[in-house]
Amino acid sequence: MANRRAVVTGASSGIGEAAVRALRETGWDVVGVARRADRLAALEAETGAVAFAADLTTDADVEALTAFLADSGPVHALVNVAGGARGTDRVEDGKAADWQWMFDVNVLSAQRLVAALLPQLRRAAASDGHADLLFVTSTAAQTAYAGGAGYNAAKAGEAMIAHALRLELNGEPIRVIEVAPGMVHTPEFTLNRLGGDSAAAERVYDGVENPLTAGDVADVIAYALNAPGHVNLDLITMRPVAQSAQHLLARGPLHPRGTEEL
Repeated sequence: MANRRAVVTGASSGIGEAAVRALRETGWDVVGVARRADRLAALEAETGAVAFAADLTTDADVEALTAFLADSGPVHALVNVAGGARGTDRVEDGKAADWQWMFDVNVLSAQRLVAALLPQLRRAAASDGHADLLFVTSTAAQTAYAGGAGYNAAKAGEAMIAHALRLELNGEPIRVIEVAPGMVHTPEFTLNRLGGDSAAAERVYDGVENPLTAGDVADVIAYALNAPGHVNLDLITMRPVAQSAQHLLARGPLHPRGTEEL
């Protein structure tokens, strides 16, 4: 059998880019998808992944990607990483355009791709044993927090796609996996959420010992996809040790209690 092939969205930065690298390192063929063609081209040159520039909020680009994949080989895994957050407004102050954007990039783009690529995933599963749908959501899908309602709602919506698919695909050899990270320090996520305010973005992570990195999440994605085909990791919630819960974050060095003077 030829190498398994994965489609990774959001591949131009952050977790998506790291997932491309992690899967290539473990022997996968990868098609990296994002809007920024220049960054994809650099990733292609460095990793050997195939770049495909597309805006997944548009039907025409999803159709073009679907046709390209059908013509170029099987699809064994769809890794939905593309997404994002805008703003930290209270519900009463929220901007409808920001909420619409978050729903489009986190929920509707995932639904479009699943609907478009399920026939190809089914063919790969029939010939090679199994296929995978993996969604990178967030702990924001599990626990609401003040100022996060728009992102909470969008990521909860994406998580429900995964939960429903797992039921709808029962009886088929297609795994549905959800990876829900907590605090991840990536170059762009918080910066974009805060409108490009770099000082405010850095304050989010100030004093936090070892927040998760994109590579940490990518390693978990690769582990889940490389697990034996009969093993489904339904939901993987991952946080840095400093973040015990969505609302409980330690700032400052971690140390065992009672050892301050050692």
